[in-house]
Amino acid sequence: MDAAGGEVAAYIGRWRPSSVSPPAAAFARDVVATAAPEGRERAKNLLQSAGKLADYAIGLGLEAVPGAVLHPSTAERFTRCAPGLSGVARRTLRTNLRFIGRRVVPHLYPADMPLPRERSKKPYSPAEIGGFLALADAQPAMERRMRAAGLVCLGAGAGLIRGDLRDARGSDVACRSGGVVVQVRSGRARVVPVLAGYHGRLLAAARFAGHALICGGADPGRRNLTTPLITALDGGTGLPRLDTSRLRATWLADCAELLGLATFMHAAGISCSQRLGDLLAGLEPGGEAEAVRLLGAARRP
Repeated sequence: MDAAGGEVAAYIGRWRPSSVSPPAAAFARDVVATAAPEGRERAKNLLQSAGKLADYAIGLGLEAVPGAVLHPSTAERFTRCAPGLSGVARRTLRTNLRFIGRRVVPHLYPADMPLPRERSKKPYSPAEIGGFLALADAQPAMERRMRAAGLVCLGAGAGLIRGDLRDARGSDVACRSGGVVVQVRSGRARVVPVLAGYHGRLLAAARFAGHALICGGADPGRRNLTTPLITALDGGTGLPRLDTSRLRATWLADCAELLGLATFMHAAGISCSQRLGDLLAGLEPGGEAEAVRLLGAARRP
């Protein structure tokens, strides 16, 4: 044991606070010594957490042994029920107790299994979007050209996907508030500004469709409505397969660039969007004109 480790061990051995009972303090000293934390401050935090848990468990009539006191059910109940703690303090307490438990009674704390997480699809490059639009222009029939171009523009220019994409009618696209917008009527009803690079093509597709569905068909509930268009744009010219999820990811990436989102998150030191969601819950979104001003332009066609 090096000098630093010896100092921590000596501190643990001397720890006898007035805030917990002697039996609880003795239990805390034993389990924290086994956990072998690095640094005196870390040891202090673990001792306090283990001592409070031990007092709670002893009060329930449990024997002051690691298998009972550090059992996940006991530690979790204490974490949830301990009075006078803030949310941050409860999370810290839980982290400390799990750390000790995994070092002292590892058979009670199996390794967490990673949960699957849906990751964003890779955005298309400007060249790939240009290739899809060129394939749309090359379709033999005007109807197919308009529908294919409308599919690309609604996805990459307005971020529409699934039911919102299938339900979009020509009459839902309008020049308004200084830009072009799409009125989404299914699911989460909203008005979406269209990125400026897609205005002309989407307006042409909307005019051609009139009150009918931009992507074609008569029943928006038909699940394979966009399949013929996707197949038509699979031209074998070195382009990847057209994927509506990737079209939406392209729109999201373009909007994030326009808003300077990456710069903001880097400056704020934020890497997880959950905190942004918590903050946004208390803010009111701007109106249509403000949305068009922010998102009605694009750096790529």
